[in-house]
Amino acid sequence: MKSIRNYIIQTKLASYLLYGLLIVSATGCKDYLEVNPKGIITEEKLAAPEYTDGLVTAAYAHGPRVHTFSTMNPWISSLRSDDAYKGGGGLDDQPAWYQMEVFSLVNPNVGNNDGVWFAAYSGLSRINTAINAINKMEEATYPVKTQRLAEMRFLRGWTYFKLKQRYKWVPFFREEATGNDIKLISNRPDGAVNDLELWQNIYDEFKFAADNLPESQVEVGRPTKYAAEAYLVKTLLWMAYPQDDNHQVTGINTQKLTEALDYANSIINSGKYSLSPDIGQNFMLEYDNKSPESVWELQFTIDDGTPRGNLNEGNGLTAPWWNPYFSCCDFHKASYNMVNAFRVDANGLPLFKTFNEEEITNKQVYFANNNWDPRLGHTVAIPGFPWKYQKVLFDSAGSRQPSTYGYFHSMKENVTTDSPGLHDEFWMFNSKNQQEVRFAEVLLWKAEILIQLDKHQEALPIINQLRERAANSISMIKLPNGNHPVKYSVAPYVDGVNVVWDKNNAWEALMWENRLEMAMEGRRFYDLVRWGIAAEVMNAYFEKERQRRSWLNVAFFTKGRDEYLPIPQAQINWSQGLYKQNPGY
Repeated sequence: MKSIRNYIIQTKLASYLLYGLLIVSATGCKDYLEVNPKGIITEEKLAAPEYTDGLVTAAYAHGPRVHTFSTMNPWISSLRSDDAYKGGGGLDDQPAWYQMEVFSLVNPNVGNNDGVWFAAYSGLSRINTAINAINKMEEATYPVKTQRLAEMRFLRGWTYFKLKQRYKWVPFFREEATGNDIKLISNRPDGAVNDLELWQNIYDEFKFAADNLPESQVEVGRPTKYAAEAYLVKTLLWMAYPQDDNHQVTGINTQKLTEALDYANSIINSGKYSLSPDIGQNFMLEYDNKSPESVWELQFTIDDGTPRGNLNEGNGLTAPWWNPYFSCCDFHKASYNMVNAFRVDANGLPLFKTFNEEEITNKQVYFANNNWDPRLGHTVAIPGFPWKYQKVLFDSAGSRQPSTYGYFHSMKENVTTDSPGLHDEFWMFNSKNQQEVRFAEVLLWKAEILIQLDKHQEALPIINQLRERAANSISMIKLPNGNHPVKYSVAPYVDGVNVVWDKNNAWEALMWENRLEMAMEGRRFYDLVRWGIAAEVMNAYFEKERQRRSWLNVAFFTKGRDEYLPIPQAQINWSQGLYKQNPGY
């Protein structure tokens, strides 16, 4: 199903190699432990291409592990935004995520937080081990030395990028750092006036990768030059909105935006990527590594020769509670606000000001009396609507606790009811890849940059390109009788006809398009933080949504604190107080 199928197999090999290193480095053993081994792996043997590649593969293998359901899976970021509710069996089912979605209950000991840090730094340890092994190789015997080094630095930048978005202040370890060095490296160095140096470290990783990776890779899953450039854009977009000590945006750095624009144009002008004809192709197992929109995706497997494959365990809780199709667990429920955001007016344009005024008193009337952006049918499972482009209709019985979380479920990360990639361990794991960057995002980034650089007229055709693709994405979301369950409508913006395309309106349209296009994919919360509007948006969301969901009565976003999660108290304890806690915790 995937290239790089041997992730798990070679991970085991790498484990044996590391174990061998422990054997040859051990000293002071008792005589009764001194036995003649049948074979050992010496450091000299490790200095060979096949063993170095084993360590590289071990580093690759850990990347998807950073996205298990207890760590950095995108849907866990989604529930911290106005896109989604936690879901599951109630407030006491994984209560740490309930604390995170209401913000006010989070503290440095919150659950499901320390594991994120531990998993990410375990992966970084593998990456640094691989980099050290690569550095010992000679180009003559290891011709791919520079490329493999670029791949590892891409993975290191990607892992730190994920950590940085979540915690803001994290310790940055390079491959030369020893165990003793690591104990002395703080997450926030004394004298640091802002976090731009840490962003610069991440930028340098992706810059090296972009300068040394090929434009395409024979083995899917390995990053390319353009994947690295995409993360340069993402990094520069964070650097372009610098923050003060209280996480508040202090201005816009047009120089960083201009540099980001160059990289976005490089990806677009390469001719290697385009929008999928139908947006739904990005969320189907059969289009893994085949979508023209995929810039880089995490590889998951089910038929790789190992007992259970390298499954996307991060989505093991997000299938509906829907017998006989799925046994678990109904997490990641689309919010009422999210569904309302897909409503459009009679002309197919968003209802920017009034979108969230509609209430569901009667489901049939609610859906029949409104017009809808077609992306609704690709994003949200609604009773009576098709499930994942099948003739099977989603059933209200698939909602585990509708009195708490309602009946709307997330679909993008899930698979069909009869998917060959589905693996049932009660938790419904699947092997569908996870797109970390898709071309639609690159277009949205370019539009954002152009608007902020007062070139909003140039952003108009880009945003319309996405809207036109949405308008053409209706053939896969029909009912078995060939009809659509609702009236789907989306129209382009026409300056002077249905919109005055000034900078303010262009920015509002860009933010809206960003939300609808990337809905439930875990991007929303970080965009709000990056733009400096998280507190404003989230508290407005809570004010209205708590009228619908009483359990949100305790919800409140504290500006200057809740933009980031706390540094896990266990990590501060491990560092003996070297690590500094984020403000407000």
